[in-house]
Amino acid sequence: MNTDKKLLTITFLGTGTSQGIPMIASNDPVCLSEDLKDKRLRSSVLISWDDVTYTIDCGPDFRQQMLRENVQLINGVFFTHEHSDHTAGIDDLRPYCYKIGEMPIYLNQRTLDSLEQRFQYIFSIENRYPGAPSVCANIVDKTTFSVDDLEVTPIEVMHGNLPVTGYRFQDFAYLTDVKSIKKSQIEKLKNLDVLVVNALRIEEHPTHFNLQEALDFVAELAPKKTYFTHISHKLGFHEEVSKTLPENVFLAFDGLKITL
Repeated sequence: MNTDKKLLTITFLGTGTSQGIPMIASNDPVCLSEDLKDKRLRSSVLISWDDVTYTIDCGPDFRQQMLRENVQLINGVFFTHEHSDHTAGIDDLRPYCYKIGEMPIYLNQRTLDSLEQRFQYIFSIENRYPGAPSVCANIVDKTTFSVDDLEVTPIEVMHGNLPVTGYRFQDFAYLTDVKSIKKSQIEKLKNLDVLVVNALRIEEHPTHFNLQEALDFVAELAPKKTYFTHISHKLGFHEEVSKTLPENVFLAFDGLKITL
């Protein structure tokens, strides 16, 4: 990793699963909770160092998240995969494109192919709509690369049968939608100060870690601190679940900021 360690600031823009909490048309007690920590937008984080700010994913709540955090500038986007809860806010990059021009995006080839189909007007070269955001795609494989003088290591995880890209920045790693991970990728996650990983619910799920699987994963990696994200209302109330977690393992919540 880069020997000139930088101060990283992480802001949790959203910590909810694909339908958020509260879920539409649900009378589940967690969805009816008045605790603000039980209200979760779709999962995403800001990561800032020096004078730059990037986001990991931009889902359907992106506009609301940017306004809430008063984010004046985004320098680029790291996409994890193509699902709508991680990509549907791409059009709302427009105000930032007005400021910086082409927005760098980092993603695997499968995700780019999907976005080019679903958001053809953004990626078209001829007869472009003048108000469309302009992006510059950078394909991510399994090789460490540098962004604004910071090394970024991609981590491939599996979301069922779908490959998803997690990212390590220095001693911070962000993984979402994980159900399984190869040993070769686990090697890239040693000696972490902070791990962020999904913990969907109590019951098992075919494509996401449940709480116990997430806890087992944390025990294997032994990071100094862990924050769970991509949380469903079926995990339970934030306050109650938090009391059951091991030392230095926490539920993230929308608006949480950490520095390392």
